[in-house]
Amino acid sequence: MDEGFPIAYQVLEKDVPVYASGGEQVGTVDHVVAAPDQDIFHGIVMRIDKSQHFVEAEQIASLHELGVDLVVDAATARALPQPHGAAPMYRDHEPGMKPSKWGHFVKKMEGRGRLDDWTKDK
Repeated sequence: MDEGFPIAYQVLEKDVPVYASGGEQVGTVDHVVAAPDQDIFHGIVMRIDKSQHFVEAEQIASLHELGVDLVVDAATARALPQPHGAAPMYRDHEPGMKPSKWGHFVKKMEGRGRLDDWTKDK
């Protein structure tokens, strides 16, 4: 089966099939779990039917355009834990509006950080 080119976690898309070590499809990618500012890939959340399962980065053999290959077998993949906890959510001050490039430039020149245009959701 051709899964396409190897890719980085930053471009892994939702609904890409996830395959166990034996080659059988066990689920699909729901989303990536990462700390992009530190370039840390924690893993993925895989959807199996209506449930979600967290797959740690160490349990992933490779990421491809059209498939994620696991190092665990199908039974182990189906028994993976549900995700728990959450990272903080941030949103723009004005939902649906992009921060102005000029405002970003001014803040950068003032030495303020990247998240100045964002607020933490409660």
